[in-house]
Amino acid sequence: MALKREPHVLVVGGSDPSGGAGIARDVETISSLGVRTCLAVTALTVQTHETVVEIHPLQPDLVVDQMRAALQANEVAAIKIGMLATADIIIAVAAVLRENPQVPTVLDPVLASTSGRALLETGAIAVMKRALMPLCRLVTPNFIELALLAGSELTGDEDGAVLQGQELLVADAQALLIKGGHASGPRSTDILLRSDQEPIHFDSPRLAASMRGTGCMLASAIAAHLAKASPLENSVRKGKVFVFERLQKQAANDSGFYAQVELPV
Repeated sequence: MALKREPHVLVVGGSDPSGGAGIARDVETISSLGVRTCLAVTALTVQTHETVVEIHPLQPDLVVDQMRAALQANEVAAIKIGMLATADIIIAVAAVLRENPQVPTVLDPVLASTSGRALLETGAIAVMKRALMPLCRLVTPNFIELALLAGSELTGDEDGAVLQGQELLVADAQALLIKGGHASGPRSTDILLRSDQEPIHFDSPRLAASMRGTGCMLASAIAAHLAKASPLENSVRKGKVFVFERLQKQAANDSGFYAQVELPV
């Protein structure tokens, strides 16, 4: 079948009936970049743009069966992982990744919703670090997620974030993209960390725009470009530009004024 030969991104994550985040945002992003998607749902949620009301994790075996079916049916060229909900699901997903080491995986370590509701059960962070992160080509924490993964206090500056990220690299993470959206100042800087390489900074103006699901969007855009066989650094750069352009349009909608600023691709 022609469809099977087209590159796909396998999206593994939770549902969001509001469409603002989760699998809905992932599929929207990847499709807009011209790459097909297939799915493995980890949890069903009841949420709006303001709050998460209910979370219902699926059985780990069902998550595994979905992933294997997607991998069998399609030419999966990258995997994007979001909400995992439980330690048992993390272990199950890791088992499938070990079966498919040739497929690059981007992990967005979704630990809590924008409204503050925990999206990963207590104690599962250690399992994520030990069992899943070493299998992923890239992990994309924000400052809050980075501190939780590193078991450290929240840092407010880039130097502190780099130190925390380097701790995770020592713990066998392949690469980290530390997202600077929670920092302060007129610039928003994401930092790519890899072992034995200098950090690479991806800088953009900080926009006065509010949008849910930007973390999902960035990780999905990176996975889409990896599926197109783009190198990691280029995939990150293109993903950053994609999210910046969406935020720029949102800022224009909020203010009624659009001043285009182009980032280097």
